[in-house]
Amino acid sequence: MTLTCRAAVLHQSGTPLSVERVSLAQPMPTDVVVKVRAAGLCHTDLEVIDGSLRYPLPMILGHEAAGVVEEIGSAVRDISVGDRVVLSWNPHCGHCFHCDRAQPILCETYLARGAEGVHFDGASKAQLVDGRNLAHLMFLGAFSEYVVLPAQQAIVVPNDIPFDRACLIGCGVMTGVGAALNVAAIGHGDTVMVTGCGAVGLAAVQGARLAGAGAVIAVDLDDAKLALARQLGATHVVNAAREDPVQFAKQATRGRGADVILEAAGHPNAFRQTAEAVRPGGEVIWLGKIDVTQDVSFRWGALMGEKRFRRSSYGGARPRRDFPLLAQAYLDGRLKLDELITGRCSLDGINDGFEALRRGRSIRTVVEF
Repeated sequence: MTLTCRAAVLHQSGTPLSVERVSLAQPMPTDVVVKVRAAGLCHTDLEVIDGSLRYPLPMILGHEAAGVVEEIGSAVRDISVGDRVVLSWNPHCGHCFHCDRAQPILCETYLARGAEGVHFDGASKAQLVDGRNLAHLMFLGAFSEYVVLPAQQAIVVPNDIPFDRACLIGCGVMTGVGAALNVAAIGHGDTVMVTGCGAVGLAAVQGARLAGAGAVIAVDLDDAKLALARQLGATHVVNAAREDPVQFAKQATRGRGADVILEAAGHPNAFRQTAEAVRPGGEVIWLGKIDVTQDVSFRWGALMGEKRFRRSSYGGARPRRDFPLLAQAYLDGRLKLDELITGRCSLDGINDGFEALRRGRSIRTVVEF
């Protein structure tokens, strides 16, 4: 029997999402069916809505979600009906050039399929009522009451973690915390600067604390976000509208600059400032992003001094390892997630949630199904 449900569909960039009924494909033997219970509104979704990130349309958006397994395919062995899962947007083949080098984010099939808006097996797993196939954002399309997806993308987490907190692990928290713990080489007592205090940046602040940083400098333009950064572990805050982050970093380190900078603002000025504020021999991890066609310029001298620059999309995620660990860190009180949720909405209120994100009035709004 064909499963039908409601989903938020983008038909044209620059227009609101349309909540409508869709039909889902029958699961393949390696698929699972997940009833989505919560999904976060992320800047990447907003980039697709506004047209700066281009995908085939019509498309179901949403890639940061948690839910319950409702059905499993005949070949699925390590997931059971009733399991609580966080969804991963980075499926990978496990045997291509990059997978063999422990870089699943560069999996050849993942990169080839992603731009097509299909699932990892090349199929669309949802249709409009008129029979047209729907694309899926980042192999998920999670703004839907149900999703059909490969079992490798459904990561079992402890049943005690609430769905609205669990969903955050699937993207923003994994990216920010993972940048500090998996990607950067933060030494005990290091000075770490985090630029941009949205969901990813606030997660990076916590990751730096968990990594043993001696000082964590949070930078943003919003005093309320900076106050929250202090609650989550920042030892110093800088409002870049009133104070120069580069000078602050140097003054706090006897003129050297920060040992590690985790950039999560996604703005050309922030990218340039990271190069100026990091010490010689230090490390910059860029997490934010801008339109892929836009140029960013740097003062050449700022790139000298054996500085290391790296772009990271998912915090070095190994979801089967990292998602349960992050969930347990929340349950143990070592990772704070409640504070990241600044709003909740129903699926029908999703456009209002995105408008709040567009205007900078929210950190994470969660759709609760």
